[in-house]
Formats: sequence, structure tokens, C-alpha cells
Amino acid sequence: MRVRLVLTDVDGTLVNQEKELTEGAIAAVRRLGEAGILFAVTSGRPPQGMAMLIEPLDIRTPIAAFNGGVIADRDLKVIEQRVLPDELVGPIIEELSSHELSVWLYRGADWYVLDRGGPHVDREAATVRFEPTVVDSYDGLDSGVAKLVGVSDDHDAVAAGSSAVGDRFGERVSSSRSQPYYVDVTHPDANKGYVARYLADHYSLSSDEIATIGDGPNDVLMFTQSGLSIAMGNASPEVQRAARRVSKSNEDEGFAYALEHFILPAAGPGGAG
Repeated sequence: MRVRLVLTDVDGTLVNQEKELTEGAIAAVRRLGEAGILFAVTSGRPPQGMAMLIEPLDIRTPIAAFNGGVIADRDLKVIEQRVLPDELVGPIIEELSSHELSVWLYRGADWYVLDRGGPHVDREAATVRFEPTVVDSYDGLDSGVAKLVGVSDDHDAVAAGSSAVGDRFGERVSSSRSQPYYVDVTHPDANKGYVARYLADHYSLSSDEIATIGDGPNDVLMFTQSGLSIAMGNASPEVQRAARRVSKSNEDEGFAYALEHFILPAAGPGGAG
């Protein structure tokens, strides 16, 4: 069955290590459109953090931010959102903090941090291209929370924090590592597997007609919801084993390589409307 829609992760996949779109990636997405193949993006980023992708890639499909916690249109108007239960926000923050992780909170269009000089805050601000709001505490910010993030350069602590959140809160939340130094905690239906299913339903596609590309553990769920799954060359061995194909790294035009070598040859005539 031919590929009719491509769903891709952003950081570590679509963009290079400098968080930039390459000319090769832009040209490859243009060739997808010429072949009649839909193109969609999903990321742990907030909606505003994907704004810089819309015009260069001419994205017309729903944009899945916060790993699917927020689905927005091309103008970043929210189509639907899934937020964490209010009563779990405080306990999740407590659990992440107990593993000595810095905690960020995303609520509506705002990103909150307790320490502007904390680990990876500068990197995240440069990536999403807006500044966080610094607060003394998260008291009173427990409603409408789309995502909590635990951050540390101690990758073992991040892994332990992710496991602990999963063990403690079970199916009430989704806990996954988007990078070795991040753990994202979202609504249980806010994961990239849901995004693939949402797009399949939105465009009346079967899972076999979807191709997915990613590099992180949180991309594996969307791999399972697609007929063709492609891991980046910079992905971990575990993520690569979960995919049907492995591309080059994001520093070696791995995204464009995946489209040109694995997807466009399988496009066949026509495409999705």
C-alpha cells in the first residue's frame, strides 16, 4: 500500500543539531507535495515553538504540539487539547523534584520555570524562540497544564524520574523521554501514537498508508501506528530496533535521505486530498 501521509518528529529528526531546517529538508518536503503526499509534524515543543516550520515547509495539516497534547491549525489556533488533571500537577512536580530534576510547566501559551539559569533553559528558549516566565513557585498554576518537563544533565536521574512517574501515576499520565536530558509528562492520550491515529482518522487513511520518522523513545508509539517507520541514524539502538528502516543522522541530511530513499519510491500514483 502506498504512503499517503508522512508524520515526522522535529528535534533530532527534521532539524539539525543547531535546530535549523536545511535546504535539503525543505526541498524533500516540497517533493512530497509534488507526489501528492501529505506532510505533518509532531513534537514535544509548544505550538509557538513550531511556528518557524510552517511557512518554509508550507504545512497545511494539523500541527501536534506537546506530543499531541495540543492540536492546532496552520495559524496556531487550538483545534483540541488534552491537559493534565489538576489534582496530579502538584504530585507530579513533587515526584520529578525528588529525583533532583528541574521542572518546567507549560500552560496555555506560557512556559514557566523556577530558575532562568537552570539546565537547558537557554537551549530551549533558542529552540522555541520565546522566553519563559520565571516564577517563585508553581502554586496556583495547576489548571490547564499541557505538559510538565523534568530536566537534568544526569541522564540516569531523568530515566529514573520517568519510570517513577509512570509507576506512581500509571495510566493517568503519559511519561516519556524526548531527549536523554528531558522527561515529558502529559495527558495519557497526549502521545505520538495518538497523533498518528488522529491524522489517520482526519484524512480517512489506514495506518499502512502512514510513514513516521523519529529519533527518540517517545517516537516509538507512532512507529507502531504506521505502515513504514523510520528511525534516524542518531537514534539510540533501542529506537532503531523499533523501526522498519534506519536513515542517516540529522547532521547528515538523514531526514531528506529518508524521504528520498524510503518514502518517495513507495508513493505510487496519486495521494491524499
